[in-house]
Amino acid sequence: MALEGFGPAFAFWLLSAITLISAGGVMMARNLLHAVLFLIVTFIGVAGFFILLSAEFIAMAQVVIYVGAVAVLILFAILLTPRSARDNSETVWGAPAALLSIALAAVLIFVIHDTAWSETNSFQAPSVEDLGRALLSTWVLPFQLASVLLTAALIGAIMLVRSPEEEAEDALS
Repeated sequence: MALEGFGPAFAFWLLSAITLISAGGVMMARNLLHAVLFLIVTFIGVAGFFILLSAEFIAMAQVVIYVGAVAVLILFAILLTPRSARDNSETVWGAPAALLSIALAAVLIFVIHDTAWSETNSFQAPSVEDLGRALLSTWVLPFQLASVLLTAALIGAIMLVRSPEEEAEDALS
């Protein structure tokens, strides 16, 4: 889908604003729980860009993997940490980080504006059916191993934050 016409262009600029504002919210939030919620909105905004590019499968994977797995894993990690370690403290790096961000944005805008972009239509994207067949045949073992690894990491995080009282209680039962 080309970004021609009012609807796709409006959707692009709206998604851009939402994604950039929520990404800024990730950086500026003092509460880690709020930062993760902003991160979830950022991930959903990126999925919206994939939908605009007619890459529905990648958009769905973005939502399932990043919003559904990574963000939930981060939420579990935050909620399982002691309350005193959840808030971001003040830092002296705020002003230098803002200046570096502005400089990086200026360089990116210059490069994007000054580059002679060419369009090609020679690439034939695989269909969702082809991707599904590959995921359930060729790539099934790596996905299963990744799920076991993520489960082990979650169990390890839970074990690390357990108090001595909880461990003693489990040893008795």
